Amino acid sequence: MQQLDLARLALSPGDGRRLDLEVRIEPIELGGQRYAPAGPVAARLDVSRTTGPGYALRLRSRVPLEGPCMRCLERAERVVPVDAREVDQPGGGEDLDSPYVDADELHLHAWARDALVLALPVSIVCRDECRGLCPVCGENLNEAGPEHAHEAEPDPRWAALRELRLE
Repeated sequence: MQQLDLARLALSPGDGRRLDLEVRIEPIELGGQRYAPAGPVAARLDVSRTTGPGYALRLRSRVPLEGPCMRCLERAERVVPVDAREVDQPGGGEDLDSPYVDADELHLHAWARDALVLALPVSIVCRDECRGLCPVCGENLNEAGPEHAHEAEPDPRWAALRELRLE
């Protein structure tokens, strides 16, 4: 279900309804990588009719995402909790005009995708303690042993500090 006809719910002002539905969310491109839900996502939608000709909406779901780890590029699977609210009150001003409601039609797929993007963690990793890739050779540091090391050359930007004499 990608669009929902809110008028078909036949809600009177002050009435509400809870709907359990499945939403298809398009894959998200983040940092040049693609992250996609494993399939349709179970979602709960609360719809309330306001005293005027509008609606108060709440969308909740737990979205399982799959894609590459942002540190080591191995497969990452994360569940992202989404809890989004919208108000559409025609004539109520810019703050009360939802871009997802158009003439009693709720664009559920667009709202679910945008809500997911806003709920994403700063980085999607395979596990919280992921060590990433070696900046010198590119080896996965999660699989490398403790003996993995490179003789680091000093950063040339700090050369002037090596010449500094503190006496």
